[in-house]
Amino acid sequence: MAKQTAPVKKNETITLTFEDLTHEGNGVGKVDGYPLFVPYGLPGEEATVKVVKVNKNFGYGKLLEVKEKSKDRVEPPCNVFYQCGGCQLQHMSYDLQLEMKRNQVKNVMKKIAHLEHVPVHPTIGMKDPWRYRNKVQIPVGERDGELITGFYRMRSHDIIDDMETCVIQDEVNDRSVHAVRRIANQLGIEAYDEKSDRGVLRHIMVRTGRETNETMIVLVTRTKKLPHQEEFIRQLTETFPHVKSIVHNINDRRTNVILGRKTKVIWGEEYIYDTIGDIKFAISARSFYQVNPYQTKVLYEKALEVANINENDVVIDAYCGIGTISLFLAQKAKRVYGVEVVQDAINDAKNNAKLNDITNVEFVVGEAEKVMPEWKNEGLDPDVIVVDPPRKGCEPEFLEAMIEMEPKRIVYVSCNPSTLARDLRILEDGGYETKEVQPVDMFPQTNHIEAVCWLERKLSS
Repeated sequence: MAKQTAPVKKNETITLTFEDLTHEGNGVGKVDGYPLFVPYGLPGEEATVKVVKVNKNFGYGKLLEVKEKSKDRVEPPCNVFYQCGGCQLQHMSYDLQLEMKRNQVKNVMKKIAHLEHVPVHPTIGMKDPWRYRNKVQIPVGERDGELITGFYRMRSHDIIDDMETCVIQDEVNDRSVHAVRRIANQLGIEAYDEKSDRGVLRHIMVRTGRETNETMIVLVTRTKKLPHQEEFIRQLTETFPHVKSIVHNINDRRTNVILGRKTKVIWGEEYIYDTIGDIKFAISARSFYQVNPYQTKVLYEKALEVANINENDVVIDAYCGIGTISLFLAQKAKRVYGVEVVQDAINDAKNNAKLNDITNVEFVVGEAEKVMPEWKNEGLDPDVIVVDPPRKGCEPEFLEAMIEMEPKRIVYVSCNPSTLARDLRILEDGGYETKEVQPVDMFPQTNHIEAVCWLERKLSS
């Protein structure tokens, strides 16, 4: 039998019409049934494309020229969009972004979960899908004797040095980074060089409380001391009177990890504060805190709505982090139990409960799949379990433990549609019925999507 070959060759230039989008936002066109994935292509467009990679069943192309533009093609407001890669979707209208993300969820519900009958509602987006991020971590480099700051070019560690702003970051973060760079330049502080493992300033991190306007600036250095520390602090606080905290983090390892093990406050407070709804949160340099507080409120309100909790309900919040969802749930429930594997996060959760005078919560450090069977043996009988796992989804042992506890309802908050669909199939087979899925756009201009899913225990026949 003759070996089948692709109908296109590498480096060939072709005309292609895009029919669809991948979950990453790439355009999909076909040549004699052979799919080509092309970044920045939009459905309905005809374009000139260079074939850059050919596999057995599909290939990749580079967009050279759009001959017929889609009505959903827009001009990216970011001048480094095509270099950076931090955002993937600025070239498409926001309506198409929301539709693409809904379709991504619908596709995995059909192909992985085999639950195409379950309603997937239109994606809840933002009125203004820009300037939403309250945290920036930006590398520092050097060019022609001057410090530069900017994100890395796609698939490299080469800093884009003409990047003066990031259109999805809070403008305060932009201005704070510029001020740190200017002061460090003036004081002669060297940038860290990862090739030689020499130099001083590695990263600048800025966190902002969206509701409080409080700002924390974190300076990450290779060295144990920050050169000219007192002068640095003086100039920075004079430039930005709203700065509440300046933190020095020491990272002396050859690593891509941004923060090192040792963190010390060199000026101001250990925490800044922010609120989501009626709940106040203390945020340290290391705290996990959602980067889009506007949509976090939307997401958690939806989770609370479908959880349908009353004052007699006992709730477990697995993967509870710093207690964000737990404290929302505690406003309605009789009692909430939170479990999380990271000790620092549990410490933050306990502090946040005290900060809000919420006493009907209990936080435990440990692996949820091990803690929950212990709770069951102790007689804990939850009415509702809420899960918000990392991208890899839930561990099989955890899903089994959840099924064994037989809560009336499960609310699954997901940041990865594929692992959500995989886990829903297991929960369905374990006696639960998926009622609906609500996508929420937490990260406009990027290909990431969050979703809230509601399941109920099937009644025994």
